[in-house]
Amino acid sequence: MAGITGIFAPGKKKEVEKMLNKISHRGLKGKAILELKEATLGVVWPALHEPSLARWKKEKMVKDDRGTDHFALARVREKEPELKRDYIGVAPLYYIFNERGDLCFSSEVKGLLSYGRKIKEMPPGSFFYKEKVNPYFRWKKLPLFRGELRIVAQKLRDKLSKAVKKRIKSNPAGSLLSGGLDSSVVASLARPRVQKMYTFSVGVEDAPDLYYAREMAKFIGSEHREIVVDLEGMLEVLPKVIYHLESFDAPLVRSSIINYMVANLASDYVPEVFSGEGGDELFAGYDYLKSLNKDRLPQELRDITFSLHNTALQRVDRCASAHGIVAQVPFLDQEIVDYAFQIPVDLKIKNGVEKWILRKAVEDLLPEEILWREKSKFWQGAGVEELLYQYAEENITDEDFGKERVLPNDWVLRSKEELMYYRIFRDFFGELQDLSWMGRTKVKE
Repeated sequence: MAGITGIFAPGKKKEVEKMLNKISHRGLKGKAILELKEATLGVVWPALHEPSLARWKKEKMVKDDRGTDHFALARVREKEPELKRDYIGVAPLYYIFNERGDLCFSSEVKGLLSYGRKIKEMPPGSFFYKEKVNPYFRWKKLPLFRGELRIVAQKLRDKLSKAVKKRIKSNPAGSLLSGGLDSSVVASLARPRVQKMYTFSVGVEDAPDLYYAREMAKFIGSEHREIVVDLEGMLEVLPKVIYHLESFDAPLVRSSIINYMVANLASDYVPEVFSGEGGDELFAGYDYLKSLNKDRLPQELRDITFSLHNTALQRVDRCASAHGIVAQVPFLDQEIVDYAFQIPVDLKIKNGVEKWILRKAVEDLLPEEILWREKSKFWQGAGVEELLYQYAEENITDEDFGKERVLPNDWVLRSKEELMYYRIFRDFFGELQDLSWMGRTKVKE
C-alpha cells in the first residue's frame, strides 16, 4: 500500500516533496523522488514493499503495487503522461491539472489540494493517456456455471484458498476479524499457511462482534488482540478518521472509526493484514437483496461490487495506510470476482439464507455459530451506530441542521450525524463545489 504522487513536469522536486509529506503515512519504510526530463515522480513505501528504484527510473514510473492484480501507477510513456488503476479500484489514484496545465496525481486527495479543487478520481479499470481517460477493463458477461453443487462449492473454495495464499507476505500474518462470515473465512484459510497468526477486533463492550471474533480466534488458534471502545474514545479519533478517510458519508465514517482503531492495533504486530471486504457484494450478503426480483439481482450485485472503489475499499485503504500497514482483500481477486458472477443467484440466496454457496464452500472451516451467523452491518456488530447517532442528535439543533443540510454542490446531508462529520471534513478540506471524486454509500441501511 505505497503512496505515489507527482507532477508531469521537470524540476518540481520541492513541490513533489510537499505532496509526499501529505501522504507520508502511507509508507513509513522509505521514500524517493525520481527526477526525469518529462516528470517529477514521488513514492513512499511500507515494509515488505520496497520498490526497485533503478528499474522504475529506467521505466520512468512509480507504482502502488500490492503484488497482485491490485495497483495504481504513473509513468511517462512515449513522452506522454500515463496514469493507470486496477480493474476494481483497490489502489486509489486521483489527479488534477495545475494552473500551468501540468498533470498532477496522488494516492490521496490531500496531496493535490494545493493545486485547486477540481480533483478527479481515476476510474477503476482505466488509464489516462494522451489527455483522455480510456477504459482498459470492461466486465464481460460470462456463462453461468451449472455444475453439481459439490463442484461449484469446491471450485470456489480452491479459488479463495489460492487468492489468500498469494497474498501472504509476512510470517506472522495478521487478519482483521469481526466474527462475521467473510473475515472468518479469510482468517481460517490463511491460518494453516503461517507459523503464527494474529487476529484483531474492536467494538464497544458486549458488542456481538467481539464475542464471535474471540470464538473464531480460539477455533483457528490465532493470537487474538482486541480493543473495547466507548463513545469518548470514538469521538477522540473522529477528526483523524475523517482526515485520512477524506469523506463525510455517514455509514462510511461510522465503519471507518472501527477500521481505523483496529488498524492502529494491528500495526503494533504485523506489516500487513487480511480483510474480508467484497464478500457481501459478490455473494449477496445484504438483507435488502432478498427482496429484489431474481432477474434484477445479478445486475445489482455487479453494480455494488464495482462501486466499492470510493466507499468500502476507500475505508479499508485509508484506515490501514494511516498506520503504515497494507490491507489485502482476497475476495476481490479478479479470478474470484469473475467466478462469483458465474454462480447462479439461486445459489447465493437460498431458502432466505444470504451467501449460501459461500457458506457451503467453507462449512468445515468455521464453527457452526459463525458459519450460519446472520449478517450485521460492520458498525452495528461493533456497537457503534447508536452511540454516534444519539450524540449528534443531542448536540446539533433542528434549526442548525435545517440551515446546513444542503451543501454548496447541492448534495443533501442525510442526518445530523452526517452533518457532524461534514463539519469536521470542511475544517480539513474546505467547502468544495466539486465532490465528484467522493463516493456515497448506496446500499440501503
